[in-house]
Amino acid sequence: MLSDRLLEALNDQMNFEFLSAHYYLAMGAYCAEQDFDGFAHFFWVQAEEERFHAEKFYNFINEKGERAVIDAISKPQNDFDSLKDVFTTALEHEQEVTKRIYDLMDIATEESEYSTVNFLDWFVEEQVEEEDTMEGIIKKIDRLGEKGQGIFMLDQELAQRTFDPANADQEE
Repeated sequence: MLSDRLLEALNDQMNFEFLSAHYYLAMGAYCAEQDFDGFAHFFWVQAEEERFHAEKFYNFINEKGERAVIDAISKPQNDFDSLKDVFTTALEHEQEVTKRIYDLMDIATEESEYSTVNFLDWFVEEQVEEEDTMEGIIKKIDRLGEKGQGIFMLDQELAQRTFDPANADQEE
């Protein structure tokens, strides 16, 4: 049985992951409107991944014999100044997710809720990858600029991104 405090925090994170998917759909819509279909695809896939993360929390809460509580989703930011602004916003969002996962880990550790600690370990590793991905794309945009052949090639590269939920738990 989870404490009320930990259960509330897990539900809150589950809902934040659903919100993250919403954010990334908005970012993708901005990119599509700017005719960067590869960037738009990248964020569509990112949204799929965030829904998968939310579902992991949902399933874990249920497996612990508790109830997942779904909250309303707020309106995400829809307007950006540039591609770099989109990815900077995405990086800042991922940094917030990392902080929230660490806070959850602190609660689970403090309460000696080791199955939750084990569950959250996957997210700790995932956040290293998430932040690194966003930082890497920002660096590429900085080097390439937002006009010309280089950004076109990056757009094509990002159009190749895939997400396979069946293999996501094995990825590192």
